[in-house]
Amino acid sequence: MTDLLSTILDSLREIVASGVKSIPAVLTAIIVLFLTRYLSQFVRGLATRISEKSVRSKSLQHLITKIADIATWIFGVLFAAVIAFPGLSLGDIVATLGLSSVAIGFAFQDIFKNFLAGTLILLQEPFRIGDQIIVGDFEGTVERIDVRTTKIRTYQGERVLLPNSEVFTSAVQVQTAFDSRRTDLAVGVDYNTSLPEATDILEGIIKGVEGVLQDPEPEIDLVSFGDSSIDFLVRYWTRSQQKEVRVTKTRAILAIKQALDDANISIPYPIRTLYFYNQDRYSDYLPKSRDREHNSV
Repeated sequence: MTDLLSTILDSLREIVASGVKSIPAVLTAIIVLFLTRYLSQFVRGLATRISEKSVRSKSLQHLITKIADIATWIFGVLFAAVIAFPGLSLGDIVATLGLSSVAIGFAFQDIFKNFLAGTLILLQEPFRIGDQIIVGDFEGTVERIDVRTTKIRTYQGERVLLPNSEVFTSAVQVQTAFDSRRTDLAVGVDYNTSLPEATDILEGIIKGVEGVLQDPEPEIDLVSFGDSSIDFLVRYWTRSQQKEVRVTKTRAILAIKQALDDANISIPYPIRTLYFYNQDRYSDYLPKSRDREHNSV
């Protein structure tokens, strides 16, 4: 019993002695972590100033600042671990990180895929914050491009979070990529209408609509002979924002309708012609004798 107690006491003395010896290293590691906090603030501010001068994209500036902050903390934590545990070598840390990174990669492959896609989007800048885009079934204004998602605000006032991998691999229609955008407005007139007169009226009225740009000039095209009308296509350009396109189109429809009414040019309704005939007389299934009786009558 005495030997057992002495063994336990010796073990406790060794633990306490090793703990006392490691106190300076642990305190130093804690100090390193506190210094890392202030160092990360400095690095983050420095990265922000450099990125603002060299990069135009706000989202890319945010990404650079975030990466700099994370890298500073990783370096500080590793340095503190080496100080607190002197027996821990840098090679062991790298090997552990290598094995864990494989496991983390399999577990979070979707997150890494979106992160990589978001980084490429920020670098290539196919669209920017404030652009109006269409991705699949979603249409709206880009609010923010994060490392995982692209946030857009729909025209109905809803927020949609699109995974960056989906945005990167899908066809994206950037409606505000250029300063102006064309609208094609179909107009049908009656077959009795003088086409040169209708062309002159449409061309004159569309140029006077508020919001229609004069460069490029509006165009009036005859496109087809419809079932009940001859079809024109009024092509005009406006500013590329969705609200400008929508409001100008409303003005154009009102102006064209009023101008055609003033010129007594009708926009016809769809017309169908129906023919009635005696089915007994023209039936192919009647006997020939009965058919002759009908013909003699």
